[in-house]
Amino acid sequence: MDIGLLVLRLVTGLLVAGHGVQKVSFRLGGKGLAGGTEEFRGDGFRGGVLTALAAGVTQIGAGLLLATGALTPLAAAGVAGVMTVALTVKLPHGLWVQNDGYEYPLVLVAVPAALAFTGPGRWSVDAALGLTPWPAWWAVVTVAGGVGSGLVVRLVLHRPAPATTGVPARSSDIRSGT
Repeated sequence: MDIGLLVLRLVTGLLVAGHGVQKVSFRLGGKGLAGGTEEFRGDGFRGGVLTALAAGVTQIGAGLLLATGALTPLAAAGVAGVMTVALTVKLPHGLWVQNDGYEYPLVLVAVPAALAFTGPGRWSVDAALGLTPWPAWWAVVTVAGGVGSGLVVRLVLHRPAPATTGVPARSSDIRSGT
């Protein structure tokens, strides 16, 4: 069981951390902080550079903590939080990833939630420091806190799409791009 938890932590944590690196740098195929900022703005979020930086740093930090099994409840809450935001962005597209759906973010919410309940396993920093096991109620708080924080971020930082006026565009507006 411990080797399975190690593999799960490493793959999930390093992928999440890598995604954060992409948001804030040109490494791993990223488009730099300007690209991360534009991604959030394109998804309807306000906050610009600070929003992209906060998301990227959270993904890097929480991902690395999860991968090493260090402070696993905190890491799980961080990963679940940022991936809950991603899930809400993809929700209108349905479940499946081939339609830009929320399938992958849902997996990245479920995995750290499961790790919060199982613990990181024997081959982890938490186990080496004697921080495991933690009580089951702590796992519930971790998952609720992570998902809840993601929903609060969505509520506070997301701008609703502008309402359409119902007035048809004039052909001159279409040609001029206005």
